[in-house]
Amino acid sequence: MLALGAPAVSIAEGLQNQQQAPPVKPGQQPQPEAQAAQKYPQQPGVFINRPLTQVSKAADALLDDLTGRGCDFFYNEASPKSGLVRDRAPAAGRSLSRVASIAATGFGLSALCIAAKRNYLRPSDCEQRVEKTLAFLLEECPHEHGFLYHFIDMESGQRMFGSELSSIDTALLLCGILLCRQYFAGNTRIEALATTFYRRIDWVWMLNDGPTLSMGWLPDQGFLKHRWDIYAELITMYLMAIGSPTHPISPDTWDALQRPVVSFGGIDYISGVAPLFIHQYAHAWGDYRDQRDLHANYFTNSIAATRVHQLWCLTEGRSFPWIDQDMWGITASDSRAGYRVWGGPPAMGPLDGTLVPSAAAGSLPFLPAECSHVLLSMRQKMGDRVWTRYGFVDAFNPKANWFAQDILGIDQGISVLMAENLRSGFVWQYFMKNREMVNAMGKVQFHPDPDANTQVL
Repeated sequence: MLALGAPAVSIAEGLQNQQQAPPVKPGQQPQPEAQAAQKYPQQPGVFINRPLTQVSKAADALLDDLTGRGCDFFYNEASPKSGLVRDRAPAAGRSLSRVASIAATGFGLSALCIAAKRNYLRPSDCEQRVEKTLAFLLEECPHEHGFLYHFIDMESGQRMFGSELSSIDTALLLCGILLCRQYFAGNTRIEALATTFYRRIDWVWMLNDGPTLSMGWLPDQGFLKHRWDIYAELITMYLMAIGSPTHPISPDTWDALQRPVVSFGGIDYISGVAPLFIHQYAHAWGDYRDQRDLHANYFTNSIAATRVHQLWCLTEGRSFPWIDQDMWGITASDSRAGYRVWGGPPAMGPLDGTLVPSAAAGSLPFLPAECSHVLLSMRQKMGDRVWTRYGFVDAFNPKANWFAQDILGIDQGISVLMAENLRSGFVWQYFMKNREMVNAMGKVQFHPDPDANTQVL
């Protein structure tokens, strides 16, 4: 029996990996990069406090526990037959849903590497699951020009909800695949399956004769009208497309991206009008520390975005007093009324004081001390209402006494990967062994940034 729970339907109809920017108040729109740069001799993102990097022993123990529980999610909530990972699963009890997300599967493949490295799971079990998953993705899942559908049946691989072939979700899946290729180097079948999957993706086709990549394609309508043309969670996708061994797109697409600048609390930083997760996903696999292109140091930019989000949340605390320096963080998540694309600044969505643990967890490498403290505070103050067999629930609202019943794969994924990157740099280390990424970064003129550590005060 196919179980299509209402939460999964709401996500399919909603704006997970949004296709349009949420509306903002007049005067709060981002400025073009060139216009904002006229105000200061420095690059955007410089007026921020230097992050505190020390993490307490208690917080480090929590991150270890969080990562281990997250790896359990990605192993248990995947089909043993296909390896495809559920889009979401209940924090307690058994799920009957067969709705898989290819983005969650990309995070899941990455989590298997972490689980093998840290012995959260038996390494041989992880390796076998990876091999089975890559074979299923390549041989069983319908595709067009190498791109997969956003939501698919976890047992058959068939398209669900009439979802689109998704460029960004295929890219998130590819990130996990390429990480596996490097971590399980020596397993010739994993290496061959991963390379074949990458070589099959026709990035030029997804350009649809335009200067930037389309967001997706539908069999009955063709390409979606929206493009990935504004700074978002797209950095690594573009680099993998530029570095493709078979269907590379021109490096000119990199400079065709708009990089609007948001101002808040005396800090300027590059951002689209979107929740905090756009500043996290690009850094989950790609290591952009201590280097920059002709536009920005993107790691420093994400530090700025997280610092601004923290400050913005503290202003929201005037309306929702449980939001303070100990508990903050709002990004796209479940809510009492379904999935919501919310956050700020500028404020977007029907904000009601709901907090989202993955907002802090996904930004751990940017503000290590502050974000780990937030997670520890949530665990200590909210107890088992937020802490489950798989770690944190997706979101919670203390005043309403509402605690999400589900774990979302993508929110769990960014939490697991960024916790590991903070603790060891593991995902960055292995993903950056992919020569295609290194070649692409050279083509768009990434270079060492000697001022990286002086750009924060």
